Amino acid sequence: MDEVISSSELSAALRFALRATSSTLRSKDTTEGSSGRDSAQFRALIAGILFSRRFILSYQAVIACLLVAFALTHWTTKYRRWRRKIRISKERMRAAETKAIGHKDDSKGPQKSAEDSCCISSSSSSSTLQGTDQSTPKSMGQADERTSLLKHQENEENQSLNGWRTWWSLQVRAWLTYQPQPIPVVNKVLPSNSTSVVILLLISINLFYTLYRVPFSISMLFVFADRASLVFVANLPWLYLFAAKNQPIKMLTGYSYESLNIVHRRLGETMCLLALVHSAGMVGVWYTLLRPVGLTLAAFLLSKIIVLGIGAFVAYEAIYFTSLGSFRRRWYELFLALHIFLQVVALILLFFHHHGSRVYVAIALAIFLVDRLVYRINFKTRTYRGTCVVYDDQNTAGLHVSVPISEKKSPINRILGHNVAHGWRPTDHVFLSVPEISHKHLVQSHPFTIASRAPVADAPVGEMDFIIRAQDGFSSDLLRYAKGHSEARIRLDGPYGSQDALEMLQDSDSCVVVAGGSGIAVIWPLVWAIVAANNNNQADLESTPSSSSTKKILFIWIVQKTEHLSWVGKDRIDELRSHGVNIWIPPATEMSGRPDIASIVETWITDNDDEFHDRRGRTGVVCSGPDGMGRAVRNACSALQAKGRNVSVSIEKFGW
Repeated sequence: MDEVISSSELSAALRFALRATSSTLRSKDTTEGSSGRDSAQFRALIAGILFSRRFILSYQAVIACLLVAFALTHWTTKYRRWRRKIRISKERMRAAETKAIGHKDDSKGPQKSAEDSCCISSSSSSSTLQGTDQSTPKSMGQADERTSLLKHQENEENQSLNGWRTWWSLQVRAWLTYQPQPIPVVNKVLPSNSTSVVILLLISINLFYTLYRVPFSISMLFVFADRASLVFVANLPWLYLFAAKNQPIKMLTGYSYESLNIVHRRLGETMCLLALVHSAGMVGVWYTLLRPVGLTLAAFLLSKIIVLGIGAFVAYEAIYFTSLGSFRRRWYELFLALHIFLQVVALILLFFHHHGSRVYVAIALAIFLVDRLVYRINFKTRTYRGTCVVYDDQNTAGLHVSVPISEKKSPINRILGHNVAHGWRPTDHVFLSVPEISHKHLVQSHPFTIASRAPVADAPVGEMDFIIRAQDGFSSDLLRYAKGHSEARIRLDGPYGSQDALEMLQDSDSCVVVAGGSGIAVIWPLVWAIVAANNNNQADLESTPSSSSTKKILFIWIVQKTEHLSWVGKDRIDELRSHGVNIWIPPATEMSGRPDIASIVETWITDNDDEFHDRRGRTGVVCSGPDGMGRAVRNACSALQAKGRNVSVSIEKFGW
């Protein structure tokens, strides 16, 4: 049976826990004090508190090591792509040189043939006159035969072993690519298995740091509640870093903030659970240890430190519930306002609630302010005059902005990031505001993908288009505004985004790009970037297109209504087709239903590989559209990977 801690000992331990920081870790007289504080349970309680303070410091190093591992993987992939690009470039140069020599030799063909015949005759006569025997000796032939048989057996064993290893690696890669079906009943969309593995690893690390060497006894319940709070605050800087639009993680790992959004959300949910565990643990401390010594529930809840803690807990739980997909999709503007307001309130309350949290709170607040005030307002935001249109479906607004590309990147811009005046790349997006719509839109900004081609190098002007389907809030207000106005003042914060999809397609021998509805905003500039790269390759070779010098491109666009084709226009689609792109746009789904996109993608890749590459070619697949379409395309690629096809896939989606 546990030794009972006196009220004075417990009070002293609680005060110590609130004051204890890293500066007290090496104190030799920490557990020494006045009489009544030297019981075994009291010393164990203080030891548990001190260990938690020391142990939690290693959490930052563990997360940093994970980031380093992802950074090494990212830069290794970039290095391999760079090596492959150099190799292909050299092969193309050799092919061009061979072709030029061939043309030159053709003009001298008859004369050269006669000379070569003389040389061959002379060489043959010389060998015969000297009596050279070029036949292989019998004994040597037998030895070579035995050696070749042994080598053949060894090669078969090695091939069998390598084949087994290759089969397993293919299955693992296919499983990591696969995306499970949504969770039944709640219809919760799940990410790919590879993303789930990373999320589970992060949650497991948090669980380990919460439970490691925590004594599970009633008298030590405070140590468990205290540990949960320490893990919570240790995650604060990472939570804000994963959400920041401008952060070093993109430079290190290649993952921009929209790719890290799922990590931000799952980490936030884990922290809300930790806050709940901490709160329940403290209630347990009151019920098992403080209530028996006469402290009432009202006195416990109304104490200053508990009031601050309850306020922070309520704020963070409110952030969680207002961040749910159902709430976010229905009331996006309210979600944005509450997200900012509640997190500021929570940080202030947490700062005064616990002395040990102040360093973490300060770092998190600094990340938030630097991202919002220094980067986004001072460096990333520009305002232009643009035009407004309403597309044929009468439910989609379009914005067009001509952006002068006149500013040169200074060393500061290269470090702190560039804005749209320095250009942008395919799949980039900006946060867009139209203050003229109403006063509330002065402080609101919404992410939209740039749906036009990226400006080429040294272009004086970049043409920027946006396709905005009316739903609720800002998009609905913009549609009403566009119906009555032809121009608007547009504020652009960006660009943001990752180039992983583009780099993957550039490193592939053939490409499949799939757009569903307004997902064309991502796919359209992407496919034009690949076409431009193909044209450059042809110009370098000074030859006609061939399977070795250009990529085969399949472009699929599935629309709900025929009127949606006006978002791009028939003329521009025909222009894209004239560059050799295979374009497939099925009838609108409202008339003929949804096509079997997975079967179409799988059949095209299989036929293309069997005809041109015999499974050795690299195929890159990019899809942007509804969740069901993205999952179907991803799983089709997973099935091809399991069969040995060299297929890479990227699903362009903001969060989960």
